[in-house]
Formats: sequence, structure tokens, C-alpha cells
Amino acid sequence: MSARFTGKSVLVTGAGSGIGRAVALAFAAEGAAVAVAGRTAAPLDETVELIEKEGGRAVAVTADVTRSEDVRAMVRRTVEHFGGLDVAVNNAGVFRGGGPVADLAEEDWRSLLDTNVTGVLLSLQAEIAAMRDQPGGGAIVNISSNLGAHARIPGAAGYLTTKAAVSALTRAAALDHIADGVRINAVSPGPAATTMSLRRGEDDADRAVRMKSESPLGRVSSTAEIAAAVLYLASPDAASAVGTDLVIDGGTSA
Repeated sequence: MSARFTGKSVLVTGAGSGIGRAVALAFAAEGAAVAVAGRTAAPLDETVELIEKEGGRAVAVTADVTRSEDVRAMVRRTVEHFGGLDVAVNNAGVFRGGGPVADLAEEDWRSLLDTNVTGVLLSLQAEIAAMRDQPGGGAIVNISSNLGAHARIPGAAGYLTTKAAVSALTRAAALDHIADGVRINAVSPGPAATTMSLRRGEDDADRAVRMKSESPLGRVSSTAEIAAAVLYLASPDAASAVGTDLVIDGGTSA
């Protein structure tokens, strides 16, 4: 394993499970000190334990990304604990409110917007404020989705809209802040080996059968594969990637 992030501090939101946890573990394995953030303490503590078991450094930060005061405190604690913020990964997101547009509940719509869009905006604002005051700037990767800007399916209008917004917000922020030394990109996963890609009543084996016909690759992406894309965009190897939206979906939106 390389050590591209030795001496770097990284913040990952939604790091208590799934893609967020995989990203946090991957950064730690490459030498980073990682702040793992989320709304619930117990799964964050589990992520920290996994990192420390392998000799890494991590701290758990409980925060709700829909609350600006929580987000500012999350970034402030990361900077105070590790001495700076070199990389941030805005992964926190929700999926709810399936069904046609005419039947989409206002509560579900607002919940999706609050977490998936406003949560990313608030995180970007706090992270950029910390990074642009550093001599080395920083890198931010937003987790969007292949659904939205790249592909659409029936019955998911709220989620599609919010993830398309994340893709657009990423590009806008990238243009606004590259002159500040902050490089911003996105990764847009398709179906991955997480509970979010399971349909109602489906287990992993059922999903594997379904993906053989639904994905050109014939399977879901592993969380490690998504994490590898995130680490690439955050690394010096991607120094000229600005406003990139990297789709990792096995060809489903090709």
C-alpha cells in the first residue's frame, strides 16, 4: 500500500457505514489522520476502532450536516485535533420518498434537499473557509450519484433532483475556489455493495442475480472501488482535475 496521504488530515461525513466507512479506512491505510463524522456516535466509534486496530489515527465527530452550527463545529474540531484540514469527503446522504412526482410527500422532498443538497453546501462552505487560509490549500470530493445528472429511473424524482444538484454544485464550487487553492471534484457511484442498493425484500444474493442483467459489468461496485476513485481525486495524481464528476457505475449510465 502506498502512503499518498501521510501527514494529511481528512474529514469524511457519513462515515459510520457503507461508502463513507470504506473511504475513511482507505485514507487511514494510506497514512492519513481521519475525522469520521455522522449523526450517530456508535457506528462512528466502530469506524474509529477499525482504523486504530490497523495502527491508524482517527477521531469521531458527531454532527448533523443539515445544521450549520454542527457543520462549523465539525470542521473546527477536525482542525483543532489534527492541526489542519487537507481533504474533505462529503458523503452524507439519504434516499427516501420513492414513487411518482405527483405522490412525492413534501416531507420526503424537504428531507432529501436538506441532507443531500444543503448538507453538501454547508459542508463546502465550512471546509473551504478552513482550507483557503492554509498555505497548501486542500481537496474536496463530494459523493453524488450516477442517478441525476447521468441517468434517470422512474419513481425517484426527489433523489434524482438532489444528486443532479450535487453534481452542478460541485462544478460551480470548483470554478469559484480553485484560485483559492481548493480543488473540488465529485464521484458519482452507481449500485454499490451497500444497503442503499437493495430493493425492498431483496438480499445480497437477489441483488447479485438482478445486476447480471441490469449492469454491463454484471455486478455492483465494491465500496473499496468507490473509495479508490475518491482517493485518486483527492491525491496529487489528480492535480489538474477540477470540477470532474467521476462516474463509477459499471457502465449502467454509459
